[in-house]
Amino acid sequence: MQIDVDRFREVFFEEAADHLADMEAALLRLEETPQDQELLHRIFRCAHSIKGASSTFGFSDIARFTHVLESLLDRMRDGEICHTTQLTDLLLRSADTLRGLVAAARNGQESPAEVESVLGELEHALAQGPPTPVQPSASSPSASVYRVVFVPGRDVLRQGMDPLLLLRNLCALGEVSEVQADLSHLPALPDLDPESCYLSWSVRLRTDKTSAEIKDVFSFVEDSSQVIVEALAVQEATFNRLGPKAHGQEAISKMSSSGLQPPAAEAAGRSGNLESSSIRVSTAKVDKLINLVGELVITQSMITQVINNFSPDKLHQLQEAVTAMGRNTRELQERVMAVRLLPIGHVFNRFPRLVRDLATAFNKKVSLQVMGEETELDKGVIERIGDPLTHLIRNAVDHGIEFPEERRAAGKPEQGTIRLHAFYQGGNVIIEVADDGRGLDTERIRQKGIAQGLINAEDVCSTEQIHALIFQPGFSTATAVNDVSGRGVGMDVVKKNVEALNGSVSVFSEPGRGTCLRIKLPLTLSILDGLSLKVGEEIYILPLTTIVESIQPRTEHLKRVLGQREVVEVRGEFLPLLRLYRLFDIPARVTDPSQGLVVIVENEGNKLGLLVDELLGQQQAVVKNLETNFRKVEGVMGATIMGDGRVALILDVQGLARLAERMWRVEDFHPKLPNLARGEVHAAEAAA
Repeated sequence: MQIDVDRFREVFFEEAADHLADMEAALLRLEETPQDQELLHRIFRCAHSIKGASSTFGFSDIARFTHVLESLLDRMRDGEICHTTQLTDLLLRSADTLRGLVAAARNGQESPAEVESVLGELEHALAQGPPTPVQPSASSPSASVYRVVFVPGRDVLRQGMDPLLLLRNLCALGEVSEVQADLSHLPALPDLDPESCYLSWSVRLRTDKTSAEIKDVFSFVEDSSQVIVEALAVQEATFNRLGPKAHGQEAISKMSSSGLQPPAAEAAGRSGNLESSSIRVSTAKVDKLINLVGELVITQSMITQVINNFSPDKLHQLQEAVTAMGRNTRELQERVMAVRLLPIGHVFNRFPRLVRDLATAFNKKVSLQVMGEETELDKGVIERIGDPLTHLIRNAVDHGIEFPEERRAAGKPEQGTIRLHAFYQGGNVIIEVADDGRGLDTERIRQKGIAQGLINAEDVCSTEQIHALIFQPGFSTATAVNDVSGRGVGMDVVKKNVEALNGSVSVFSEPGRGTCLRIKLPLTLSILDGLSLKVGEEIYILPLTTIVESIQPRTEHLKRVLGQREVVEVRGEFLPLLRLYRLFDIPARVTDPSQGLVVIVENEGNKLGLLVDELLGQQQAVVKNLETNFRKVEGVMGATIMGDGRVALILDVQGLARLAERMWRVEDFHPKLPNLARGEVHAAEAAA
């Protein structure tokens, strides 16, 4: 039977990415604990796995590079080459180069230009240790003979591994005199499971390699399989000159009969997109989905039976069945959404390397503490939150953490600390990037804001309002521009990217103690819990997580400040009041706030009151993106289809706050000057 290995190439690329991430993390830990041999073994296994799999798919450039890298790691494991910081730098650059090689193979492109230079550095590092012993030939008297017994685990095929590939790699270590397959556990044909492995093998191998090196061939299946390597007496293993070649060719021909050709005969793979197009899902999640589908089938059968034989006395049974269907559907929806949830550790894993490289570039001492890597987020959010977090980390190293001498003078330890923490809060995920550096210079930010016309010199601003200026476009207090920061195009982009994910970002800082930036994100971008409300004849959805409370204010609690700005007093606190019917320029049924309802919402710690006609109730909304069919409408997050087929716009509290601020800045506000014209809103509804 011929096996088409091309269909497994995408799996190779995804596993290679995992191995490279694991290798990089282990290299960074090895720098802290250079005597940890287990870390070296882990790094070696990653390189060895990539090398073996790349050979299978004919990616010769990857195999050639990892072979040299593997040789260097092997000598480090044997203690022939000592670990140094410079060697870690080289190994990290090698991991980057290997990542570039994998990407090039995936996209069908030429290998990166730096491959040969890094390869030369690896070979130079190999030459620095004791001379590499000359590899003895097959007939060399120093070669030993081993019997290798390989008993694969029953699930080895389900794990994506072909045992014959391992045997072929074993043959590459020396000369094989015989390969014997044990068929004793092979069941009868009716009982045969094609996805289970029933065979085991015994191989007689003559090689100059040690037993540990032989076992390394099986390093990535050692947890699920049994491998025995026994040294045989030399006289027992006398080789006939033609025998080894004949038996070796026979063994290889057996492998080739399964459609597995030597690496040179493989065509290079062609793959496009670098981002993963698949999600790894635990079997527990799949089992729950299957159980729920079974419950739905039973409930559907009950409903069908009641309807086919319906009579008034069966109305109660129909109601119970529909209720059960709704309950199962809701749970199924939650389980399906959970399939898209991935640990945020997939993003966090890239930052230890970033902090190390930046600290080295700036001559600073910085450590990174990561917490909450198991916190799960929607795959779409995970893929888009990486860039904002990267910029915050870079800013923390560049602007936040002081130089060692400054920290000593301030009574701090020389090594600064950046803390990256993710955790759940209500229906959201909070990500904090905090440092113990110098903190924000409030007065300097204020003076820069005045110079750029963002605030007036006579304005009385709170510390939080001044710190929020760092998110303005073009704002920077850096005195010099470097490769990391100083151009004023960073924090505003961070804020826009986070808000594009329906999230928010805020900053807290204490001079001399440090700064904390907090990002608030929804768990998923597809479905949200909302409150439906009515304004005139229109229905809008307000995200439930933004709502604080709803009230019906008294007339004496409604006031005007600064001429036009309306506020509502809530327990001694004055909150801005925004009339949605004016903002959207739609006919209103209620214009007197004391006759309507005011929904109090919170935006970045600031509260805002929205005047609405009535509240219709809580519901889940499937978010449809307006930009796909229309364009982005400020103040509107998206749209959803109601149960009666009508379109309801989902309000964006942050956008509403910005629109309200612009409205209030108009000196002579008039209803004929809305920020959103009726035509634009209706066009958005039609597009949805």
